Amino acid sequence: MKVRKNIYLHLIVFIGLVYLILLTILYCSESASSDAMIQTFGDALWYSLVTLTTVGYGDLLPVTPLGHAVGMIFLLLSAGMMVTLFGAVLSFVTSEGLPLLLLSLQRYKNWYYFADCGVESNTLAANIYKEDANALIIFGEKRNGQNEIPDYPCIYVNASPDKIVKKKKEKGAKCKVFLMKENDIGVNSRAVNLHELPVEVYARTTNGRDKLSGNINFFHSYECCARQYWRSKPLCMHENVIVLIGFGNYGQSILERAILNNIVSVEQHVAYHIFGNVGEFLAIHYRLGELFSLNEESQVRDSLLFYDRSWAESHTILERADRIIICVDDEQEGWSIFWTLNKYYRVSGRVDLRSSRRAPGISYFGANEDIYTSQQIIRTDLNKAAVTINEIFRKSVSYPTLRWDELDDLHRQSKIAAADHLLMKTRILLHDETITVLTSSAVKKAYDKYRKTKYQETVREMYRKLDHIRWLRFYIFYNWSYGAVRDDEARQHPMLCPYEELTPEQRHERDAAWELMGNLSLELE
Repeated sequence: MKVRKNIYLHLIVFIGLVYLILLTILYCSESASSDAMIQTFGDALWYSLVTLTTVGYGDLLPVTPLGHAVGMIFLLLSAGMMVTLFGAVLSFVTSEGLPLLLLSLQRYKNWYYFADCGVESNTLAANIYKEDANALIIFGEKRNGQNEIPDYPCIYVNASPDKIVKKKKEKGAKCKVFLMKENDIGVNSRAVNLHELPVEVYARTTNGRDKLSGNINFFHSYECCARQYWRSKPLCMHENVIVLIGFGNYGQSILERAILNNIVSVEQHVAYHIFGNVGEFLAIHYRLGELFSLNEESQVRDSLLFYDRSWAESHTILERADRIIICVDDEQEGWSIFWTLNKYYRVSGRVDLRSSRRAPGISYFGANEDIYTSQQIIRTDLNKAAVTINEIFRKSVSYPTLRWDELDDLHRQSKIAAADHLLMKTRILLHDETITVLTSSAVKKAYDKYRKTKYQETVREMYRKLDHIRWLRFYIFYNWSYGAVRDDEARQHPMLCPYEELTPEQRHERDAAWELMGNLSLELE
């Protein structure tokens, strides 16, 4: 937008200089003639204006050859100038003036401003409108070649995010900004420039994990896809062998969420067989061997087995798998693998395919309409749960702890990981593996079950141990290690040890993640 304004400014200056030169030539040539009608600079100015505007009163006319030439130029310019002026006015009215007026009349609504218009932003906008009847969708641009009309009310306005936010003065309604272009550098720099806005900004990036920075919320499609997958298709108690085919961006995110979230029972030990390029992943997460059995199935803990050979060579593993996840980055390649599996292999477990295309009889995941939702992007309930976990934790310990707004990104993510596991906790407490959505009634039943059973010491210890395993996985995943004294800079923590080595107070801290369910059931009502 700044580039466009600079072009307009330079154009205006250029036209102004040309006009001034022509006006000077006209005045000088005419004033030198004794019988000239144009004697003053004001006369020249008046003649140019009535000529350029095609009014042509005829009260003043040039008489010199040079004056006639300048007059001819003014006549030729008059038509183009009027068209340009009319076009500029019309463009302003349709692109900014009228839309801004319409916005002023709808300040009571919740504004969702999309700086970019693409397939993903359009999908998210449509899902937001389904969930929020008071939503007003605003686009900062139209997609190239866009002809279809969205099936939800929206306004296109050529205005920057900060201008839109200033226009939104109604305190009783929300205003959120979304940056969703695929250019990471552009999105990141634009997001940073908006950090002082008094609204939440959601910026999509293709590199890195979800990040939280003040009012800026960075997210990426792979993380959203992985979270949606394990929420809609959670790990079940009978599943002990999981196969991942493809270890690009989607595969790594799915394994990450499995490591952080798939803790169902202290007795269940899952073996993950991963086919793909895993060198970089293992180099980054170099402490995983402290919690997982690497490249060998274990009967006492979860296992991570990585293969540099083709999945097609591993007939035995595929046949005994309880679940096969086809999560290659190339969707067409994923379909090819799916049909090959069905045609040539005896597969007894379920097969889940990442695909944006729907087909009957196929268990798929990763469609845009499932990924780009307010639950996945805005994550109001998840973030509320994370904040509540932190507050419960602060009240449950005897030493000083930080408020949510004082936490760094890593420790915020730790609380979000705890909130992510609430669905699994609900399934565990109710012994119901059909639950895929957190509802008020389900969470309340689960919390009532927890309150009744937590007084049984063996059961309570099982609950605590289960959440300690989940907590350990998070910090080990980020390469923390044991230290007698907590040191965040050195990534050391005194609780990074087996559950049996914890003090009674440290064990008690693990209750916070379960006690949250009482608060959550009230918020979901």
